[in-house]
Amino acid sequence: MTAKFCPRCKNELSCSSQDISACKCTSIKLSENTKEFLQKTNYDCLCNSCLVDINSKTAYISELGISEELKEDRDFYYENGFVVFTELYHMIKGKCCKSNCRHCAYGFKMR
Repeated sequence: MTAKFCPRCKNELSCSSQDISACKCTSIKLSENTKEFLQKTNYDCLCNSCLVDINSKTAYISELGISEELKEDRDFYYENGFVVFTELYHMIKGKCCKSNCRHCAYGFKMR
């Protein structure tokens, strides 16, 4: 096993990508919506906690339905006079804008 760090939460994780059947991530049952979302991201391996969190957020988004109305605290918050969009908002949006957003749900970071 190779020691890696989860690119989303920065916690250490053990990765068995050489033998995926031995990897701990295979114990998480991901929904089809989560699998589709993860295919749009720049993430490599994610820890189980992040996989569970993303899975619950995609389930929540499915329950929300389509709405054009933004809600404070769920979709955005104010900081020093600026609007900051949440990770959930970016997930709902459905694609990465590659603008180096603080709460990018897609793992995009400018280099």
